[in-house]
Amino acid sequence: MNDPGPRETGLRERKKQRMYETVSETAIRLFLEKGFDAVSVAEVAAAAEISKPTLFRYFPAKEDLVLHRIADHEQEAARVVAEAEEGAPLRALRRHFLDGLERRDPVTGLNDDPRVLAFHSLLYGTPALVARVYAYQQRSEAALAEALGGDLDARLAAGQIIAVLRILANENWRRIADGESLEEVREDAVAAAERAFGRLERGLPQLAPAR
Repeated sequence: MNDPGPRETGLRERKKQRMYETVSETAIRLFLEKGFDAVSVAEVAAAAEISKPTLFRYFPAKEDLVLHRIADHEQEAARVVAEAEEGAPLRALRRHFLDGLERRDPVTGLNDDPRVLAFHSLLYGTPALVARVYAYQQRSEAALAEALGGDLDARLAAGQIIAVLRILANENWRRIADGESLEEVREDAVAAAERAFGRLERGLPQLAPAR
């Protein structure tokens, strides 16, 4: 049997990715309508027009149906550091987060699209998903630690950085969810990010560029 060529392999991967997206979005729609605990995996499979065993081949756990939407951000901090100029990982992470605020990237919490707010409410209002998010953050932290060198100092630094990113994003989302306008939050979000990264640089001088 001949091996599949690059074109066939690429088509297969695109088809697989479309399946991930379709099933995840179908599940999230149902969870938002009825609640995470009220929707069974069998119900998601039926709505997506696939079998339950097929669904589990793509998503080993029910929680993964939701976390798929943010899965591509899991390695984001590590990628930013890997691509940063030598000796300036915090500068690169600061710029990346500020650029995200400018773009109103949902991962920064600074986004008032009702669909984004509903997704965050689902994510942080469901105990089983909160536990899964914690595991996701641990993997993000481990990847960042590896990008920073992998030793104890790198792991300590990664823990602080991931915590800062999480807290900044959650504060932005919380304020918007509580009814503040995006413009009201935006200026404070930028100032808070600058302040937080300034403190990281002072607390982690080994990751800051020489003055």
